[in-house]
Amino acid sequence: MPAGEYAKDRPEAEQRFKRYVYEDAIAKVKLDKLRRRHVKGWRERLAAQPALVSRRKKGNPVERERAPSTVNRDMAVLRAALSKVLSPGAPNSEAAWQEALKAIPNANGRRTLYLDRTQRKTLIESSDAEAAPFVRALCLLPLRPGAMAALTAGDFDKRTSELTIGKDKTGKPRRIQLPQEAAQLLAKQAKNKLPGAPLFMRANGKAWDKDSWKRPIATAVAAAELPADATAYTLRHSTITDLVSAGLPLLTIAQISGTSAEMIERHYGHLASDAAVKALGELAL
Repeated sequence: MPAGEYAKDRPEAEQRFKRYVYEDAIAKVKLDKLRRRHVKGWRERLAAQPALVSRRKKGNPVERERAPSTVNRDMAVLRAALSKVLSPGAPNSEAAWQEALKAIPNANGRRTLYLDRTQRKTLIESSDAEAAPFVRALCLLPLRPGAMAALTAGDFDKRTSELTIGKDKTGKPRRIQLPQEAAQLLAKQAKNKLPGAPLFMRANGKAWDKDSWKRPIATAVAAAELPADATAYTLRHSTITDLVSAGLPLLTIAQISGTSAEMIERHYGHLASDAAVKALGELAL
């Protein structure tokens, strides 16, 4: 399989290959022998695997059924790797390996789990000392957790309260102005750190990542008695929801959160309409 070469400069892809490809039967299939049934079987085995929510020091790990959106992300790296070395096969034939890797449509759906400000405050208070600053930042700014974790001390300009976000899904750096509370938090995190040091540093000196933030957030969620499926991404959704409900222009929210206005409109447009109706109601005599 071409996974190793493809993942050489892609750490996230390498991690997914280690979990789901290298130890699977598909890894033993030669490229010129790869058929749709091989890939279909791999996909079915992948979808059947439970997704890990958190690891516990004692007892069994916390797991849940693998969501369609998670299956899509796991399939995407194998599809990309195979596309580098294989041409698509004829449609509806055994040679059409690519057909078994088609993404599940509408897998993400509408974000529905929302934590209000009181719940988010309780979550921060329930977080351990190491994770609390990272969790609080996710409650204050509508950034993707991965983008927040990738920030360095040099990305924050204390003089202007501006933050440069370089590593994100959009691939393009952007600079945003921070509100006072967020600026104070980041200033405290950046204090006495070299520019290249992680802004939100773990006790071991490393930056947070999706494998290290899952457990402390899941533990805090349980301690705060919040819905069990609340995650780091729930905080992003909740913050965006508040911004839309407050009447901030959708384009501005899109620029701050690093997504498109179309996506904001698709997932949160109904809230903007509600905010407009509320504003009109307040004008009534």
